[in-house]
Formats: sequence, structure tokens, C-alpha cells
Amino acid sequence: MATKVTANPDLDIFKEEKEGKLREVGNQAVWSLSSCKPGFGVDQLREDSPDTYWQSDGPQPHLVNIQFRKKTTIHDICIYTDYKADESYTPNRISIRAGTHFNDLVEVEQIEMSEPVGWVCVPMKDVNEKPIRTFMIQIAILSNHQNGRDTHLRRIKVRAPVQDISSAKIPKFTSPELLQYAYIR
Repeated sequence: MATKVTANPDLDIFKEEKEGKLREVGNQAVWSLSSCKPGFGVDQLREDSPDTYWQSDGPQPHLVNIQFRKKTTIHDICIYTDYKADESYTPNRISIRAGTHFNDLVEVEQIEMSEPVGWVCVPMKDVNEKPIRTFMIQIAILSNHQNGRDTHLRRIKVRAPVQDISSAKIPKFTSPELLQYAYIR
């Protein structure tokens, strides 16, 4: 069953990154696509511009594969689409899968979008409502608006929670002799 989501052009997905709560980890992964038109591949998908995009070139489902070198905690996947610019190239149903490799991927979330313009952030939660830990994520475009064949995705961000090191065990010095070691000079 697909979850209906709406895109929000005013959503500031960078707010939590600026506050130090989340970080983009897509640059730590190896990205591959099921197909692409020349000049519309991974580089355009990963650019920080909503004017560039990935364009598939083949049969559906269209796939974006994101493989990490080590098991990585994923908070959410943010996808930028623009129905006004792309029309029938805009995804309608997307399946997000996770696993250790291509052969054991399990669907984590399936979303359905209606004429999205802007960012859609999909939380990646396990059965205990905690962020998933995975080696691989696959984003599968199952269908497009107006029964379009190829697809456009303008940006994808993979975000992880920032580990809080403030809770590390820091000794509490009470004597004047040891208090001198409490601060870095």
C-alpha cells in the first residue's frame, strides 16, 4: 500500500543540516542508474541545482542504486521533483528498498505523489520506528504521471542523524589541582 505524500516547494530541508541534527551522506556512497540519456546521469542528479536532472532511458521500473561501503544509518531520503517543468516525466509512484546487496532488498516505503513540485522527504524507519541501518538503498520509479515512460528526478539527498558526542563520558573534576585539566588551552 502506497503512502500518499505531497511535495512542499517551501520546505527547508537544509534547516536540520544547519542546526547540526542531520547530515547528507550521499557523497559516501557509490551511485548507479538503471539507464540514463547521455548528459543526464548521476552527476546531474547529484548537483545542487534544481535545473539539472536525471533522465531515464529504458523500460520501467527505473532504478537509482545507492551503495555504501559500510553499514550506514539513514534518517530519510529527500527527493526533488517539478511537475510543472516535467509533466509526464514526473514520478507518480516510488518504491524505496533497503538491504545489504541487490539480491536481498526489502521495500521500506512506497509513496504516491500527485503533481509534486518541491521536496518530498520520506522517513526511513524500521519496525521499531528507529532510523534504518543499511548497506544499500534502491529507489524504484514504478510509474509516472500521465503514463509517461521515462522519468526526471532533479535531486536526491540521503540524510543521516548526526551522532551526539556531547553525551560522551567527560570526567567531572572537583579539586583545583585537576580542574586545570578540564579545559583545552
